Amino acid sequence: MTYGDVAAVLGSRGARLVGQIMAHHGADLPWWRVIRAGGHPPIGHEDRALPHYRAEGTPLKTGPHGYRVDYAAARWSPA
Repeated sequence: MTYGDVAAVLGSRGARLVGQIMAHHGADLPWWRVIRAGGHPPIGHEDRALPHYRAEGTPLKTGPHGYRVDYAAARWSPA
């Protein structure tokens, strides 16, 4: 899910607030599963997130600027 997806499930439009909460309180959560809208992992945690994605079999796309989650193939929705 993206930060915006999490906010929407909670009935909010506050994607940035979700990011702030994850930054302060997300260490004990599967933080790597909340990605930016373009499929990129949390800023500054790209190297830490990659082993989690590989272990879970998350579909990834690579390019000249690194990698990102294949959002169309990996997206999860609670609905």
